[in-house]
Amino acid sequence: MALILSTVNVNGVRAAATKGMLPWLAATEADIVCLQETRATDAQVAAALAPALDAGWVLSHAEPESKGRAGVGILSRRTPDAVRIGFGSSEFAESGRYLEADFGEVTVASVYVHSGEENTPKQDEKYRFMTEFGAYLKARTGDFVVSGDWNIAPAEVDLKNWKGNQKSAGFLPEERAWIADLLAAGYVDVVRALHPGVAGPYSWWSYRGRAFDNDSGWRIDYQLALGELPGRAKQAVVERADAYDQRWSDHAPVTVQYR
Repeated sequence: MALILSTVNVNGVRAAATKGMLPWLAATEADIVCLQETRATDAQVAAALAPALDAGWVLSHAEPESKGRAGVGILSRRTPDAVRIGFGSSEFAESGRYLEADFGEVTVASVYVHSGEENTPKQDEKYRFMTEFGAYLKARTGDFVVSGDWNIAPAEVDLKNWKGNQKSAGFLPEERAWIADLLAAGYVDVVRALHPGVAGPYSWWSYRGRAFDNDSGWRIDYQLALGELPGRAKQAVVERADAYDQRWSDHAPVTVQYR
């Protein structure tokens, strides 16, 4: 089937819904939208997105056990055939960081990888997640796409100030090697495949300073696909806001069209 798939870290769904997310949902041509960092319970997400759900969107959501952190969701034009929360990890089962849904022969997943912080327990937790999640991904087959906020820029071309961030979480050698290992195992970064060699296209800009105005961003939101999906990807765009005050998240939606 043809598929338009979008992914966006909403940076708190209740705030995003008041800043412009709802008009964006009303206008998008996406068939499925993967959400990250909803920072809300199932009931709170449903309430925040009520106008979109009333208009026909179907919500699947994995709420986080830690209040105000994580939370991932999938909005779809039709009810999924099946929905699964988590990937078999006991430590991260209730973390609200992974959700997948079946739509016919295609499985779509939404993931929110930890942001981390070098030389802290946060980074240790991120590495534990990466180890378990990586093993799960390598065992997958078929038409499968994982969309989300990976919190890792894979290469120098994926962030504006790579020289100044070589010791920063999100651009550490171990993190980049993990993504490279997934690509070596057969996954395709479809956004990069459709935009070879170009800077970005960035999907996240800090709210601090003039990062957005200067396009000093990171490409940490992307879609890794398996099976026939990579060959069907025909267009990928980052829906960057026209101006700073038009943003409803510090991330922009990343949208891919699959034939």
